[in-house]
Amino acid sequence: MVNKGLFALLLSTVIFSYAAMARTPSPAGASVYIISPTDGETVRSPVTVRFGLKGMGVAPAGVDRPNTGHHHLLIDLKGSPSFDKPLPSDDHHKHFGGGQTETTINLPPGKHTLQLIMGDKGHIPHDPPVISRKITIIVK
Repeated sequence: MVNKGLFALLLSTVIFSYAAMARTPSPAGASVYIISPTDGETVRSPVTVRFGLKGMGVAPAGVDRPNTGHHHLLIDLKGSPSFDKPLPSDDHHKHFGGGQTETTINLPPGKHTLQLIMGDKGHIPHDPPVISRKITIIVK
């Protein structure tokens, strides 16, 4: 015999966990892009990266407002990030949960790739993802 109270608790936990990880819809036509540096540009470190956003607003991490998110900068990331869980925070994934729209990063000399992706209040990419094209820069 199954304890109905325990079953209800387990079921509500599963439903809550799924809802907590559900992806936030992105506004139709939203796009994110790198204003500077430009694709193929040769720069010196530290590099100032300016973020552009169209069709949605910026809100800090943890703030639940419709049609908003915050930037994440992908640096030298091979492939694509996972779109169904929070973006990690490491050397390849930089979070701007305060709502920042630019940053200055130190990069060693050589070729590097940069790409932006928007995350929702919980750092999960929107559905569909709002992600820029990947650019390549050369650091002297």
